[in-house]
Amino acid sequence: MQYKSLKEYGAIGDGNTVALVGRDGSIDWCPLPHVESPSVFAALLDADRGGRFTVQPTGTYESAQRYRDRTNILETTFQTGSGAATVTDFMPVAEVAESGDQPPAVYRKVDCEDGPLEFDVEFEPRFDYARDIPEIEPTPDGVVAAGSDEQAILSSDLPLTPSADGHGVNATATLEGGETRWLVLGYDEAIPLKPSQHQETLAAVTDYWRKWAHDCDGTECPVDDRWHDLAVRSSLVLKLLIHRETGAVCAAPTTSLPEDLGGVRNWDYRYNWIRDAAFTVRALSELGHLEEARSYFELCLDHCRHHDPAALPPVYGLHGGGDLEEQVLDHLEGYCGSAPVRIGNSAREQHQLDVYGELVLAIYESVRYGEPVTADDWTVMCDLIDYVCDGWDEPDASIWETRDDPRQYVYSKVMCWAALDRGIKLANAADAVPAPSERWKTCREDIREAILERGWSESANSFVRSFGDDDALDAANLLVPVVGLLPPNDDRVQGTIDATIDRLATDDGLVYRYHGDDGLPGKASPFTVCSFWLVTALALSGRIDEAIGRFESVLKRTNPLGLLAEAVDPETGEQRGNFPQAYSHVGLLNSALYLSDADGSSDASPAPLGTDGAAGIDSSTEIVRQPNDNE
Repeated sequence: MQYKSLKEYGAIGDGNTVALVGRDGSIDWCPLPHVESPSVFAALLDADRGGRFTVQPTGTYESAQRYRDRTNILETTFQTGSGAATVTDFMPVAEVAESGDQPPAVYRKVDCEDGPLEFDVEFEPRFDYARDIPEIEPTPDGVVAAGSDEQAILSSDLPLTPSADGHGVNATATLEGGETRWLVLGYDEAIPLKPSQHQETLAAVTDYWRKWAHDCDGTECPVDDRWHDLAVRSSLVLKLLIHRETGAVCAAPTTSLPEDLGGVRNWDYRYNWIRDAAFTVRALSELGHLEEARSYFELCLDHCRHHDPAALPPVYGLHGGGDLEEQVLDHLEGYCGSAPVRIGNSAREQHQLDVYGELVLAIYESVRYGEPVTADDWTVMCDLIDYVCDGWDEPDASIWETRDDPRQYVYSKVMCWAALDRGIKLANAADAVPAPSERWKTCREDIREAILERGWSESANSFVRSFGDDDALDAANLLVPVVGLLPPNDDRVQGTIDATIDRLATDDGLVYRYHGDDGLPGKASPFTVCSFWLVTALALSGRIDEAIGRFESVLKRTNPLGLLAEAVDPETGEQRGNFPQAYSHVGLLNSALYLSDADGSSDASPAPLGTDGAAGIDSSTEIVRQPNDNE
């Protein structure tokens, strides 16, 4: 069987998990009950063995997908020679579930607008990444698929009978114009078939998403009209990827989608990376999603509370667990034959110095938006920043999690500088709390001098990937002006931007991550978030026309639903890597915010992230919350 392009998928979810639904009406990926759980459908990773749940017209058809306006409810429309129909896919979020203890569920509503139209239903669940093939048995309202220790129950008012081999359902039914049918999949528990109640649930879910989605409502909006709808869609994607119980942001809901077809750069991204923190907090806060930003802020503090700073992992399970042992699933062929298929992620064991800056930046940003820390948390933060003073000059694996020997990566040092800089700013604003400010200031200057002396290459006229490199570039250094190490108009910032455009960027606006070996064979595709970093650096520099041109070029890479993967194939333009990718959508949102801050003149200069030019941190800001008598 063939594999679909990522442009043919939409995503639905409930705050616990995410499913990918193809334009052909097939659910090809769905882990249950959580996004980091084993898959129930995984045709995305093995078209023959992975399992799927398909609802589509019999024979030839044309199809298209759209989201119901300002929601994560997906509508797939089908047109045939005899009729037309729409399949509406959604998951009820806990706030509007039909019962408080409802199990995870996927609802599929089939509306036949013009008939007669014959539909095929294919239901082939394959538990535990297709290692457990269930037995299918009929029930009064459908079928139950029973595995060794889990089950999926499909209820429907369409006629469903098990296939001859007992491992699936292959059914056909004809709908007349005006008819509606339901298929409701419950995990471990059945969802009773009640069409009128399901319709009420759909209305409630629609209302939930529309109330959550950013809406300017006639007020001043932080995002320009040109990019407003894509920004709203990106925020809705982020909401799908935010775990409802913990506030953790899932980097992507998939595993092992390759950066390069046939290559081995296939990773499991169903976890929370600290590197996403500061930019996610800013994007959510600017769009008014303060509850989600607050939850992520608390999660960042929790990381600080429960780990020795010297052993801070860069990635966590969405429930906070640390067992991310990397395994290879040899029985799955991989997307388009791109093996290996991996679960778990050994980046958990890496030492990455950039995470300290990203954590402190996230906390600083949260304080800017009105979330003070407690006195106890301030003490923990001081310990973290003190560790940066002791360990900033160690080699590490970098933001890109290279799998060769550790190096003195320049971006890692930049983020160590940022940790100290924001710690000093918080301490200065909260003069009632103790902090070794003089030590921090001395170390901050030492790091800055090291970056400027050892991380800058005169021959490349750019910051380079690691100390001692002459010409190997790293797109992460585009963030130097964003975090405020140097002002955007500094010649070294401009040189780095120009060198990146000349040597890491493609003609149509895409940007590769870096030059040089990383311990892995094969090649990587241009990384989507790096393309947005270039846009942001240009916007901060006042090079607005260039920034807009590159931004709009990258936006053309979104799929028809406005979704972005991790990377883009430079030759075909196809999206590559895990999908949809939180980091890509966070990059889109922040680029849109920075561009919208600019006035369009040649000397426009929006404020870098959390610097003194940005509103928020001053003597009136509550930095450290004092406990009241009830605490």
